[in-house]
Amino acid sequence: LHAICHIEFNAINLALDAVWRYADMPMQFYLDWLRVASEEALHFGLLRAHLQSLGFDYGDFDAHDGLWGMCEKTRDDIVARMALVPRTLEARGLDATPLIQQKLTRAGDLAAVAILDTILRDEVGHVAIGNHWFHHLCQARGLDAIALYPQLVKQYDAPRMRPPFNEAARKAAGFTDAEMAFLLGLD
Repeated sequence: LHAICHIEFNAINLALDAVWRYADMPMQFYLDWLRVASEEALHFGLLRAHLQSLGFDYGDFDAHDGLWGMCEKTRDDIVARMALVPRTLEARGLDATPLIQQKLTRAGDLAAVAILDTILRDEVGHVAIGNHWFHHLCQARGLDAIALYPQLVKQYDAPRMRPPFNEAARKAAGFTDAEMAFLLGLD
């Protein structure tokens, strides 16, 4: 739970960084990422309050900086940012959440399961925003999104996603059949 809380904290900053860093985007870009930041702040607050109810707090445990590391790597390339942060690293949460919920259910922490239900619902929308802007930018620049994605994964040393995939959540977030085929190694 602490690791997820840390991810949500970083996601607030990631969304705000996109608003601050990338100029000359349509107004909807900024509105989308401000909404994401607000929802990520809600998630962080829910998880932090739950950790406190268990006798802990945010910062009590070590946490990784994978999300922020990719934010730094992609700071000069908005296309790479949209491809690799929401569509890769944050989308991994779509896959991992049901498995984590199963473990928490077995442990009897139904409050955490309910919080993760809220987070999963909202994260589908966040990944969809990343998908939208990645495809928008590719189209505007005459880039083939399907061909470009694996190039960006390699260029920025992003982790290759491994199954199991929450295909329903990824489809709801806008992943195409071709993108799913790449993830499943069918490309």
